[in-house]
Amino acid sequence: MDELLGLIESNVGIDRETAQKAVEIIIGFLKQAGPEDKVAELMDKLPGADAIETPGGGMLGGMGGMMGAMAAFNSLTSAGLDMGQIQGVVKQLVGFAKQHAGDELVDEVMASIPGISQFT
Repeated sequence: MDELLGLIESNVGIDRETAQKAVEIIIGFLKQAGPEDKVAELMDKLPGADAIETPGGGMLGGMGGMMGAMAAFNSLTSAGLDMGQIQGVVKQLVGFAKQHAGDELVDEVMASIPGISQFT
């Protein structure tokens, strides 16, 4: 995950702690809102994903879909990110995931989650 956090730091312009928090929130959202089998496969292919602590159901309200996307957005803005930074983090995370897990799997996970397109 150090590679991803470094990419986010340099390309989005946020500090490592904020980048770490953003990745935790987004991965937590993916785990809640995405298809369990595909998200598990994706996490298995991301170097260091097993070391990422994801927020519990309380932080995102245990919701998937559009409500979960809004809860994730609220968590990201509470972490100090603006919309441009959120989009930058998502772009870096998606690119990193495609590099390690392949376009098809990442696109399938992203397409299965309502509301996530507003962040890409």
